[in-house]
Amino acid sequence: MLICWKSRHKPSSGFLSTCFKWDFTILSLYVLWLFTLVSNISCYELATETNKIVQKNAQFDFTYNDEVNNDVQTIYAFNHTVSRNKTEGVRVWVNLLTENTKSPILFVVRQKQAVLSFQVPLILRGLYQRKYLYTQVGRTLCQPPTRALSETEYFYVDVSTLSSSTIKYQFRISRVDSFTLQTDLKFSFTATPSQPQYFKYDFPDGVDSVIVKVNSLTNFPCSVMSIQDIQCPVYDLDNNVAFIGMYQTMTKTAAITVQRKDFPSNSFYVVVVVKTEDEACGGPLKYYPLLPDQLMDPGNRSKTLEVVVSPAIKSEVYVMGMLFCLGIFLSFYVLTFLMACVESKRGHHKREGHPDMSPAETGKGLVTPSPYEYGSVADNGSSFSSEAITDSIASAEVHYGYMERSLESVGCSRQDSLSSVEEDDYDVLADIDSDKNIVRTKKYLCVSDLARKDKRILSKKYQIYFWNISTIAVFYALPVIQLVITYQTVVNVTGNQDICYYNFLCAHPLGALSSFNNILSNLGYVMLGLLFLLIVLQRDMRHNRALVRNDLAALECGIPKHFGLFYAMGTALMMEGLLSACYHVCPNYTNFQFDTSFMYMIAGLCMLKLYQKRHPDINASAYTAYACLAAVIFFSVLGVVFGKGNTVFWIVFSVIHILATMLLSTQLYYMGRWRLDSGVCRRILHIVYTDCIRTCSGPMYIDRMVLLVMGNIVNWSLAAYGLIERPSDFASYLLAIAICNLLLYFAFYIIMKLRSGERIQCLALVCILFTAVVWGFALFFFFQGLSTWQKTPAESREHNRECILLSFFDDHDIWHFLSSIAMFGSFLVLLTMDDDLDNVQRDKIYVF
Repeated sequence: MLICWKSRHKPSSGFLSTCFKWDFTILSLYVLWLFTLVSNISCYELATETNKIVQKNAQFDFTYNDEVNNDVQTIYAFNHTVSRNKTEGVRVWVNLLTENTKSPILFVVRQKQAVLSFQVPLILRGLYQRKYLYTQVGRTLCQPPTRALSETEYFYVDVSTLSSSTIKYQFRISRVDSFTLQTDLKFSFTATPSQPQYFKYDFPDGVDSVIVKVNSLTNFPCSVMSIQDIQCPVYDLDNNVAFIGMYQTMTKTAAITVQRKDFPSNSFYVVVVVKTEDEACGGPLKYYPLLPDQLMDPGNRSKTLEVVVSPAIKSEVYVMGMLFCLGIFLSFYVLTFLMACVESKRGHHKREGHPDMSPAETGKGLVTPSPYEYGSVADNGSSFSSEAITDSIASAEVHYGYMERSLESVGCSRQDSLSSVEEDDYDVLADIDSDKNIVRTKKYLCVSDLARKDKRILSKKYQIYFWNISTIAVFYALPVIQLVITYQTVVNVTGNQDICYYNFLCAHPLGALSSFNNILSNLGYVMLGLLFLLIVLQRDMRHNRALVRNDLAALECGIPKHFGLFYAMGTALMMEGLLSACYHVCPNYTNFQFDTSFMYMIAGLCMLKLYQKRHPDINASAYTAYACLAAVIFFSVLGVVFGKGNTVFWIVFSVIHILATMLLSTQLYYMGRWRLDSGVCRRILHIVYTDCIRTCSGPMYIDRMVLLVMGNIVNWSLAAYGLIERPSDFASYLLAIAICNLLLYFAFYIIMKLRSGERIQCLALVCILFTAVVWGFALFFFFQGLSTWQKTPAESREHNRECILLSFFDDHDIWHFLSSIAMFGSFLVLLTMDDDLDNVQRDKIYVF
């Protein structure tokens, strides 16, 4: 414009027309803007005139029957006095009277430091986008702490809707009489999914930890108990209760231990929410909605509950529990030390009384042949004649006897003859292999027949058990520790108490650990495992000193002393304690393998040790044994992950179980002198024809046959039970198989030992009786079942119980105490049960 009018040059007609066009356009836009502004102002004034706002001074504990639509907005104004020393709960309740409303009513509660809003009808979502509609809603207003001693607080409730039709409703604001919970005072209340409840608790002076318990007489509906800090907003609906604080689902029981250090305000809220569905508590799921927006009928989901807050244990109880635990197991060290001193003094007096007499010269301890062994030699039913067997036994006596040889000649001849023999070389020589077929297939075997290999080679072979299990322990334990620390961190950060299956009624936290008592009680496994290693070390050193001085009894008498498996057993017991403690940091079904892996190891090593006692030359190598145990643990993992209700898995496992039992039975019956190759079927048919059809002869090795038949009956029965019942706890089922086989073999060993004319010394007999009694009590506490990860966390908490020992330990802790003592006693039984044979010639000790 200015350019057009103030140009120094005479403007042309075209230029003037362009300037006038621009002026007209700008003027038109300005007029249009003014028209729009005036229209908006008019509309705003019209809307203000049509949308009426009604404000009412409302009263507490009075029910208002009112109505609302998009033309009316109602504001209820309330005021009440709040004080710093007393917190008064305020609750809003709304009931929708008009049915089938298309638009909900919006309630907004405006407070000084908080805002609460919700709609009626309230729609809560369940699984798979199910929607549940509630026409009655009740909410508790958040009460932030006040600094003033007393002041008047105002708050307003805005009620509005976008519905063009009138909606009727009932509305009430009331005071909560028992909003603040008292210590050890029970309080009952009722909650629904749309009407949650929460209460406040203040830590009293001198109390640093409390346990909050919520109980109900009914399992369902499923509910959630949450502990939240004093801050607004309070998350008290099913869809947001897990946002903050600690929480756990519940059916009948819930319990959370709360520590003062976690709440700077020295107070907290106890929030109880009823869930819209019961699936989280193990209940059934409703049908899947056919339409995506179909509303589900919630039904009657009212639940009556009872809450009580009690002081938790004090620090003195922690100290007493730890001292008690240490005292019990240190007493075993003291008792062992005293017994070692007595034994050493007795041995010293014995050496002083007989300084020049060997066991052979005293003639004590020699066992004469049992009538059951040599009474029916002619009826052996084998391919060897009775004369051949007699000659074989006689030759064995001449070859291995030492009654007529001096101590020096025995030691020198044995060392010279076997010093250059390696185990592998011994096994591959054809003549020695032929000799093994002759010796090991005799009807009656002596330990001397199966102790022909060089002791030094065998000691190195069995020492590998210890080094292998030590390596396994390191590589297994490190990631386990890392994982359980992560579990505990997740629990502490998220507050989700459903991750870990504790006994919440007796779970005492310490630091970052949620259940310190369950971890401490595993100390017995470690301490007693270490004590057993020290006992084995002492015996090993004493035996080595006897070998160095060419002691005749150590060289040629008793069960061959190989301590490698004992060292492995002690290490496995210590690792069981460590891994059980790791499992109890956060027990659940995903890490239950940590608690059972070395139980399989212990059961397998004990069976191997029993077998090794009288079969030292043909016992399994460490590599084979640990490979089999690894396969067992592999199946344990598969069973935990895929075994629940999986028919195909149980069929495959049962078939493998039965085949493994048959192969192991064949290996034990023939002492390893058989081959699994293409001709095995032909040889089986030949044996069946010659021994069962043509001659109808009985088994050659009757005692072995009895053991193996009993073992097959037990294992086939266990396989059938698993296939039919399909137990959900597969790891415990697998452990039961191992324990049943161990007990069966141990009972057979004891019976055959007594039947052979051998005796059990006093120390071993005391260990057997003591161990049996302790195992009985231990199993009683084990089967109490304080928790189970086979069910949902809420169902598991139904099994929770109070502490029963020193207000610190529960039934499962006592199981830890007793089972560690029982395992230690079982190891001592294996270590001492053949001490009566220490002065008996090996060709007089029978193999069974």
